[in-house]
This record gives sequence, structure tokens and C-alpha cells, in this order.
Amino acid sequence: MIYSIEKITTLIGARRIGNTDAQIGWLLTDSRSLCFPEESLFFALQSQRNDGHRYIKDLYRRGVRNFVVEKLQVEGEDLTTYTDANILIVPSTLSALQRLAERHRDEFNIPIVGITGSNGKTMVKEWLYQLLSPQMTVTRSPRSYNSQIGVPLSVWLLSEQTDIGVFEAGISQPGEMESLRDIIQPTIGILTSLGDAHQENFRSMDEKCTEKLHLFHGAKVIFYNSDDNTVSRCIRRSGYDGEKIGWSRENESAPFYVASVKPSNEKPGLTEVAYIYKGERGIYHLPFIDEASVECSIACAAAARYLGVTNEDLDLRMQAIEPVAMRLEVKEGRHGCTLINDSYNSDVNSLDIALDFMNRRPDHQGRKRTLILSDIQQSGKSDFELYDEVNNLCQQRGVARFIGIGPMLMKCADCITIADKAFFTDANQFVQSETFHSLHDEVILLKGARTFGFDQLTELLEQKVHETILEVNLNAVVENLNYYRSFLKPKTKLVCMVKADAYGAGAVEVAKTLQDHCVDYLAVAVADEGVTLRRNGITQNIIIMNPEMTAFKTMFDYDLEPEVYSFRLMDALIHAAEKEGITGWPVHIKLDTGMHRLGFDPEKDIDELIARLKQQSAIIPRSVFSHFVGSDSDDFDAFSAEQFRKFDAGSSKLQAAFSHKILRHIDNSAGIEHFPERQLDMCRLGLGLYGIDPRDNRILHTVSTLKTTILQMHHVPKDETVGYSRRGILERDSIIAAIPIGYADGLNRHLGRGACYCLVNGQKAPYVGNICMDVAMIDVTDIDCKEGDSVEIFGEHLPVTVLSDVLDTIPYEVLTGVSNRVKKVYFQD
Repeated sequence: MIYSIEKITTLIGARRIGNTDAQIGWLLTDSRSLCFPEESLFFALQSQRNDGHRYIKDLYRRGVRNFVVEKLQVEGEDLTTYTDANILIVPSTLSALQRLAERHRDEFNIPIVGITGSNGKTMVKEWLYQLLSPQMTVTRSPRSYNSQIGVPLSVWLLSEQTDIGVFEAGISQPGEMESLRDIIQPTIGILTSLGDAHQENFRSMDEKCTEKLHLFHGAKVIFYNSDDNTVSRCIRRSGYDGEKIGWSRENESAPFYVASVKPSNEKPGLTEVAYIYKGERGIYHLPFIDEASVECSIACAAAARYLGVTNEDLDLRMQAIEPVAMRLEVKEGRHGCTLINDSYNSDVNSLDIALDFMNRRPDHQGRKRTLILSDIQQSGKSDFELYDEVNNLCQQRGVARFIGIGPMLMKCADCITIADKAFFTDANQFVQSETFHSLHDEVILLKGARTFGFDQLTELLEQKVHETILEVNLNAVVENLNYYRSFLKPKTKLVCMVKADAYGAGAVEVAKTLQDHCVDYLAVAVADEGVTLRRNGITQNIIIMNPEMTAFKTMFDYDLEPEVYSFRLMDALIHAAEKEGITGWPVHIKLDTGMHRLGFDPEKDIDELIARLKQQSAIIPRSVFSHFVGSDSDDFDAFSAEQFRKFDAGSSKLQAAFSHKILRHIDNSAGIEHFPERQLDMCRLGLGLYGIDPRDNRILHTVSTLKTTILQMHHVPKDETVGYSRRGILERDSIIAAIPIGYADGLNRHLGRGACYCLVNGQKAPYVGNICMDVAMIDVTDIDCKEGDSVEIFGEHLPVTVLSDVLDTIPYEVLTGVSNRVKKVYFQD
């Protein structure tokens, strides 16, 4: 839903400074997640470690004009100077966020499911979504948005199309649930299993259970495990007067009685669950065997039957249930290992679930089971009591090798009685140890809090040493950026291409420089390139130009925005996003106006594209773009004009179909200079950023200089040959120098045998003979030089275009051909 800024001001009781008209569709609490600045309302949340007010200046620069704040003075800057912005002043930005979500929830008279508990909330939410979505439109919490901030952001997703909402609520201390209850206002409640998570903040399990039950005050019905005495006792004491539907595996008179749970004879590989719901018998089959999955499926089955899912449909849908993302992922590992990644959280109950999963998988039988565990935090137990329990679980589940990471585990090492054990202070120490390198042919469970770096344990970093280096002048990057910015209108946005490792210059450092100079978007080819940027602190929006279907989850995990160029790709992306519980994921629509490489036909496909986009809520177009085929040449101006006509018509039709702003862009580096009237909302800067004008191949400001050194010098007489296949025949007595660079480093073999040259002390030294994999030979007969002197392959004094002209190719190929084994050195003048 869209709210005017005037209405939001009233709903949250704010004092407003500014009178700019605005329509708000997006709530923003993390500046790194900005996607639609024109329609975003930023809440400057304050915490012990951070202050959202610090990011207002940058967000304003990036186009945000609506802010909810607690103060007007931010690091010496007066927010009232933002004359075209709306500043909403409130006592508490968090309370304002929650109040707005609460008022939004009041607009809907539909069933709302509230889910709380210690374990299984996300699984129940996702599975209930899968069971209900075939017959109704379900809005649910993204991922595990169950906190004081996550819940309001989740409830905000309710729209006119929603038939039912399903939301998680998580608490860590007494007094937190009341605000979440007021936001969710559930009509249906589900209490999953209780556990030790955050138990240190509660005096007893009864107190924690009672606090969680506050969520269901006013709900029409609650579902719970009536076999749990603590839960049943607390519900009786709570005075809840709605309908109680307890599920039980012990009490035949329970409203939802589970008669049996066993492997299915009729459907091998599935678990058969027989139940009686309010006197009606039913059976469903589940594609999981572990106890946690069975428990969650029972909660989902009871709620689904209550909500009108028939037994027949329940059975069919349960068989198709997919595992919840980010939990218990099985992957192939190095050296014959199988990895089970459960670094989603860390507590004893979830550890038991993961160990149970590892123990039950049939393909793990007969293989050593290894647990890599981090310190378990906030258990509410003493350290020695906690790790005694961990040891017992490991013994029961057949763990043969135990690797502990963290200071508490090191202190309690004697609690672990498994013979094969090792302990490390942190993940880095473990990765550098013999223990890490000894992992072979094992089933390895990675179980630890993400703060311990468990998502990087399988990466082994190797230091590369090479005498050949690529010098990258970051000042030149900025100068080239500003050169092209001089052609742009003030409001035109800019995408900078950092794919192919920033055209060989090193994507991380180049991206940091571009981020510092406030570009609007970065673009890479594949998701792994985007992940590298995120892991190195890049927070700018990142477009994935060539998204692979196997990398959708990676893109979701790291806030990467894919290009969409076909219906097949779009359908797969929508399915993946829905599986992850994602709505409104920004994508960039590609139109084929004449390149005939990738893209939708702007004339034939646009109506179907619009219809399909409107039929779902998982993705949303953030931009639409196309590529000029020949903006670098005047010879293609007529064709370029026809391309623009097609793009203008197709992209305008797409924009007209949606209320939010869709950025349109077609100008590339050459187009920025050649077609300034076609800038539209955004332009893409590629080769020009790296110092080469694609219009005439002239050098702007040199970014990359490939250099090496002379290893050895030989006096070689006339008529001798140099190199493989004796192709370098000397016509005079010569001095031949060997340099440590070859075709494995990116020095093309076709440059050899005198076809091209390098520079030694500023003088031309032609290549002699065939270029080898790791070494090339050059003629330095007439050059005053010695071993150890520097050699320029291309750069400030030898333009890369000299090499590309000899090779009859483009500078892109030479720049991106530099191998990753070549060390990069960055500098600023």
C-alpha cells in the first residue's frame, strides 16, 4: 500500500519539517538496503553500537527525501537545511516504526497467524506458507524478521491482495512481546517448541512461556504441543478464553491426535504421519525423517486443517514441502567431505536437531562424523553444565571428531570426552592449523554463530607471490569518473561496471573508491563477484549482469540485484524468491533492441512481461535497460536511433504499468559522450572508467600499468635461436633478457616473435621468440639496463591500445586477460 507523507505524519504523531509531496511505499532502516529512494521513508534508528542519523546525509545524496528522526543536529549538520525533504521528528524512531506498522495492520480484516516459540518458528512459517499458498495469497515474514525491527517491517508488507498473513515473533527478554502483539494482532496463534535460547534473561521456563503467550491475547485460536507440561500449564494460568487446539502424540482425546509416525511402506523415503483432527482421520507424508521436521509438520498440519486445507490437499502439499533456506544445507566439500552448514544459529536444541539430521541421513552411514562447533552464547546455563550437555549429545549422535572454536570451549575442553578433539581460539587459527588440512572423507557439521566466521571456514586463503605486478592508479579512476560525470545532468544516476575484476584492475579496491565518490550502482557479471565486494565492505547497490540460476540464494543472502532477460530466468527467480520468503526483490529488466544477445523483445514481449510481473510479488523492476550496438561509431547513428526508439517505447510502457519509479538507461561510455540527449534516468560507465575513450581509443587517464622485472640477461650470438620451436632466430649478436611474465599471466602469445614490444627504461624492447607460459624473452641489445630493472608491458608510457591493435582486438580483452596470479598494487598520487 502507498501512504502519503501527510498521513504517515498523522499516524505516528510526528512534528513535520518540510512540505514536499511524497508517496511512501517502502520503509528503510538499513541504508545498505536502499533501492527506491523516491518512495522510501528512512527511520534513523539508534542502538548501542550505531546511530541511523549518521547515514542521513548519504541517503539524501542518493535521493531519499523522507526521514523519521529523533534529532535535527547530526554531526554538526542541521537537517532543516534539506529544504526539499520531509523531516518527521519523534521521541523514538523505533516506537514510530512500530506504531506505523500497527496502524497499517489495522487496515486489514483478514486472518493473521502469529508464530512464536524457541525453535522452529521459521520452519513452521515457511511450511505453512507452502501449504496455504496454492489456494490463497499469503504475506509472511521475510526470512527470520521476528525482532522489534523485523516484525514491523514484515507487517508493512500486507497489501490489498493479501488473504492471510503469517508472521514470526521472537523475544529475548521479558516485556518485549507486548509491542509485537500490538503490531501483529494475530487471530490465530502457533506456539512452537520451547528451548534454552535467551533463557539467561528469564527466571524460569514458565516465565518465558508466559511472556511468549502474550502474543496470543485476543487471538481466536491457538495451536500448541499439549504434551509439553510447561506449555499446557502456562496456557491454563494465562486465562486465555479462545479455542485451544493442542496436538498430542500421547492423548487420544486431543483435538489433533498424532496416532503414528513411521517410515512409509507405500511411499519409500517419506515419513507417514497418521492423525485424527476433531474426529476425522487423515494421513500425510513428509519428505523428511528427523524429529524436528516431524514436530514442525504437525503444527503446520493442524493449522492448515483449521484454515480449510483438506486432508487430500494436505497430503499432496506435504509431500512437496521444500526445506527451509539457511538451515541444514548439505554441500559437497573438499577432499571427499560432505558439509552440513547450520551456521544459522547456535544453541543446544538446534545443535541436537542438526546432529539428529546428520545421524539419520542414509548416505552418511559408515563415514566419520565430525562436528565443528563455536561457543554457544546466551544459554542461561553455566559453561561446564552447558558443554557437558553438548558432549552427551555428541556421544548419543555418534560424533567421532570434535573441533571446538572459541574461548569458552577451550576453557571447557575437558568436558568433551571424544578422543579425537581439537580446540582453537578463533576460525582463523583453525584454518591455519594441521587439523583443518587433515579433514578428509568425513561428514562435517558446521554449527556455530555467524559472529565466529563460520561462513568462511571452508575458504583457504593462499598468498600469491610474483615479481610481475599490476599497478592501479586509483586517482586516475576518479579522474575518469569525473570526466564522464561532466557530461551528465545533475539528476542522472550512474552505474559503474566493475565486472571481470574491474576490467583486471581489482574490483574490491576500485569499488571502494567508487563508493567513496558516491556512484549510484556497481555492476558485476556473476554473483560470486558481488559476494567478494560485499565481504570486503561494499554497501552500494550491486547489479548482477549475468545471473546464474544456481546463484539465486547467494544473491538474496548478499543483497545483489539480478538482471532479468528472459521469461525462463524470471520464472525461476520468482520461484526461488518465494521459497526464501522474499517479496519486492529489485531486478533490472533487459530489453533487446538490436544487439540480439540477451533480452526481452520490447515490441513482442512487453505486454506479457508486464502481466507476469503484476501476477506476483516476489520481484519488482527497479530499472529497465538496453545496449547500444554501435554508439562508438558515427557510422551506426541511424541504427542507434532505431534502437533508442524501440527502447523508449518499450520502457515507457513498462513504467506506465507501475506506480513506482523504474530507472531507464541505455547510454554506455560511448553513449554518454555521443548521445547526451539519451541519458534518461541513468547511464552505465564501463571502459571509459578505466581510461580508454571507446569513441576513438584515446587514453584519458591511465588506470592500470602492468610491470615486471628483468630476471636474467644473456649474450646470444647471431644465428642462434631463442625460445620454444626455435622461432626466434637472431640476425645479430644480441643481449636477451628473460622477464617473469607469460601467457599464463595474460601476455598473449601473438605478441611474440617481434610482433610487439615492451618498455625497458623507457625504450622499446621487442619480444623474441615464442612467449612461454611463465617467461618471455626480450631484446635489450641497445638498451642500458641490468638485471632487476623494471619493464613496462602496458601502462602510462605504453598504452594498452598498442597491444590491442597488434592483436586486432579491443582493449577490454587485454585488460581483462591479466591473470589473478598477478599481484596488484594500488596507489594514489
